[in-house]
Amino acid sequence: MTDARRYSEYRASDVYWLGDLPKHWEVRRIKTIFRELKDRSGGTHGELLSLTKSNGLIPRARLLGQKVRVADTSNYKRCRPGHLVMNRMQAWSGMFAVSRQEGLVSPEYSVFELIHPSNVRYFEFLFKTPVFVQQFSEKSKGVGSGFNRLYTPVFGNIPSILPPPREQDAIVQFLDCVDQRTRRYVDAKRRLVGLLEEERQAVVNQAVTRGLDPNVRLKPSGVEWIGDTPEHWEITRVGHFARVTNGSTPSRSNHSYWTDGTHAWLNSSSVNQGTITHAEQFVTDLAMRECHLPRLRPGSVLVGITGQGKTRGMSAVLSIEATINQHMASITPNTRRVSSRYLHMFLTAAYDELRAISSASGSTKAALTCEDVKHFKVVLPSTDEQKQILSYANRKLEVVTDAINRARRQAELVQEYRTRLVADVVTGKLDVREAAAKWP
Repeated sequence: MTDARRYSEYRASDVYWLGDLPKHWEVRRIKTIFRELKDRSGGTHGELLSLTKSNGLIPRARLLGQKVRVADTSNYKRCRPGHLVMNRMQAWSGMFAVSRQEGLVSPEYSVFELIHPSNVRYFEFLFKTPVFVQQFSEKSKGVGSGFNRLYTPVFGNIPSILPPPREQDAIVQFLDCVDQRTRRYVDAKRRLVGLLEEERQAVVNQAVTRGLDPNVRLKPSGVEWIGDTPEHWEITRVGHFARVTNGSTPSRSNHSYWTDGTHAWLNSSSVNQGTITHAEQFVTDLAMRECHLPRLRPGSVLVGITGQGKTRGMSAVLSIEATINQHMASITPNTRRVSSRYLHMFLTAAYDELRAISSASGSTKAALTCEDVKHFKVVLPSTDEQKQILSYANRKLEVVTDAINRARRQAELVQEYRTRLVADVVTGKLDVREAAAKWP
């Protein structure tokens, strides 16, 4: 980067949103650089390709994790290595990629080839920069942001930057090296986060199954995932010390259930908070009565019981009065000998076991039931030990969580730096020809 510097001479581009450009760079409309191809498959076979933000244009089977069949591909478009592919409905978000293989793409995609010798990958970088994405967004037309299309005639009339071909090559070489180093750094941080999360889980598991005394006498718990546990601890089921229930979703079409609602209503995403301190949706007294929604007091523990993502099996402590939807179960202890915070920590340790139970029901859609939660076995120390375990574990977890957050933030900053660097290089703010010549 010490070899990257500003160009010696600049000139006005005469395009207000492009600003000044290196003196020897051109500005041309995109239609003078690219032409659209409309080569349809005609029903012949080919690899189905999908455009993604993170991985570019990839086989659809790889994206979905299974082989894909389409009944009629006659309207699909052919693309070949070196073609630039644009998702017309997502151009406003920078959805462009260079094809690296021959295949078929959706009719909603546009396929372009270069008219004159240029490096197509320079434009792949350029068309993803914020200044160009803003133009694509403003010129996309449709009924809503998710359905706006950037049509080829409009796309073609947008001005583009055009450095000399050899300079395009140097820019692409430089940015490829930046990408490689960025990916290595971010991957290393993600691996570190994975290790730290394993450490966090180990701290929780050790605390709630063995306690803090390394010399305590142990007994078999009779629960495989728990193993041996202190012999003076109680092994019981959730239903023996708590009320378990779930809720529902009042009809959205009945405005009397939602308009001016005053009762906090939570969906399953709430369990990601760990401690639930607020709600974004509220229902009325009428909804509470007619939909038989439970009134949950602070101190209840909520558990996600359905869903294919991470939410199923996750838990959180409720610190406000609220009600819930049908995708969560609430556990409300009816005795002071069970700390809600301790119960939440125990269920956090039991996450994998809860997931396993939900997947073992034989249903094609994994889910827990309230009965599963009621019969779930918990190891309970005395109330004093619960407090000691929570105090110890929270101190340990604070250090680990800080390290996780720091590693994630470092990865985010490097990615933000990469985005800014790409924009500066492809728009001529930095001259990287000398740097590119030194890099492999």
